[in-house]
Amino acid sequence: MAQAQTTHASALTAQPSVAPISDAIINPGSKVHALPTQSLRPLDAEAIGPDLNAIRRPPNTPIPPSGVPILPSPGLAPLSVMPIMPSETPHSLHQIELDSLSNSEGPSALLPASWDAQRDFDLPDPYYVPTAGTGHLIPQLMPFRDRLRDKGFSFSFSYKGEAMGLAAGGLPNQKGISYVHELTLQTTFDLGRMNPALNGWSVHGLVMERAGRAAQNVRAGEYYVALQEVYTLSGNVAAHLVDMYAEKKMLNNKLDIIFGRMSLTHVFATSPLLCSFMVTCSAPVAIKQLPGMSVYPKATWGARARFRPTRDTAIQVGAYSVSTLTQNPSGWSWGSEDATGLSLPIEFTWAPFLTRNRLPGHYVIGYEHDTTRYADKIGSVLPKHIADTLPGMRSAPSDSMWLEADQMVYRLGGRNQMAGGYLMAGYVHATPHVVNISDQAYGGFSFVGLIPTRLTDRFGVLYSWYKVSRRRRESEILAVDNGYSLGSTIRGIQNDSELIEAYYGIDATHGVLVQPEFQYLIHPGETHKIPNAALIGLKVVANL
Repeated sequence: MAQAQTTHASALTAQPSVAPISDAIINPGSKVHALPTQSLRPLDAEAIGPDLNAIRRPPNTPIPPSGVPILPSPGLAPLSVMPIMPSETPHSLHQIELDSLSNSEGPSALLPASWDAQRDFDLPDPYYVPTAGTGHLIPQLMPFRDRLRDKGFSFSFSYKGEAMGLAAGGLPNQKGISYVHELTLQTTFDLGRMNPALNGWSVHGLVMERAGRAAQNVRAGEYYVALQEVYTLSGNVAAHLVDMYAEKKMLNNKLDIIFGRMSLTHVFATSPLLCSFMVTCSAPVAIKQLPGMSVYPKATWGARARFRPTRDTAIQVGAYSVSTLTQNPSGWSWGSEDATGLSLPIEFTWAPFLTRNRLPGHYVIGYEHDTTRYADKIGSVLPKHIADTLPGMRSAPSDSMWLEADQMVYRLGGRNQMAGGYLMAGYVHATPHVVNISDQAYGGFSFVGLIPTRLTDRFGVLYSWYKVSRRRRESEILAVDNGYSLGSTIRGIQNDSELIEAYYGIDATHGVLVQPEFQYLIHPGETHKIPNAALIGLKVVANL
């Protein structure tokens, strides 16, 4: 323990200038200022400041007393946390988050003063830290990590294992346990530390190994909804290349640009909160079905730009090459990818901080247009010579939109974004002509500290509904009416399915998360032919 404390202290010595430990606000026109005394301004959420009990750090947190992890951070792929690079300007207002383009608020200005904690000034970096952090399994490596960071290189190496067993229902004679895992190496090269002329530039890489046998097909009879996140898209690959991209922070920390090979759902339609659930990591299922979204760990060539128009809003836009999701399963064979079009996503986020305890919310609306023309799903299970004669049969590009909302309803355990309990909900819609799942709606909660002595444990429940697209269903109806087979994996005409997922994430020790899981799948295979399936499992995440 003494050695771990010494290591932690040495890491703090290398910590760059950050916001002070006391609650403070940032005035975009000057340096960090303390809040005005209550006698000088009306009582409001910004002036009162947070309840000290709400922001008190738990004793086992790996986050330094400053509230900001040592930067640069290589990220935590198993938790959907991207690498975090400091600003190219050492004295910019933020290092974790971008600075806003304007010294004003957006929609939050309509809130009453008792609710709005950003009315006059932005919040300091500790409130923008995206995760409570998992620490490191082997703290003895910290001096070595610190020396590498000083020279411009940082890394994380993690294990994620998921075991799911069918307890009831599902396919006959298929009770048992299915295990999958991934090993992930995530690296960051801070080029500014290597050469001052490259200040603000960094290069990021991510390589993973995945193996195992997923439960959803062989045990539950489900082919659209992946019940285990790990196995999707790149199962049984020894060294799958996911990310290799460059990043540049510029314009005095007001614009962030990344370009290279990457997954869209590293940055679009995702969050650490969504990734706490197996089924929605790294994005809702209806997003994962989209051929143009290049869902993690599938990577493609592309670029994304992000900026904050106001203190409470953010916009990101991107352009990505589209190829078949099943092409290039290793991630290295770029020449084997046949580009079919261009994916153009855009996402707007309203991110208020509410009440005196600065409760963060994320209200996201996103849209993506894929220029690729896809075959009409009405021909999914019909012979081609029959499908071609149907009226209205046509190829079409793909359009999708998503609404995602989460709101912290109480704060407990610090200032970071995951230090509290959330309510969450969302909806996804995609062009019915070209997808199997056209609609998804979900809602749930994720709470921390339900056991008073376990402040960083998290309990979550999420309900999701999935709707098979109208054109896919029409194809199956026509096939059955004309005596054609639906195939070996479809038990009947498909309509919808529902899933309830519950977990309890145990912060077992530094660098280790142990998470028992329960899932109840209603209408497996989107039909009434398979009994509802109950699955029990365990997820373990370990960070070296």
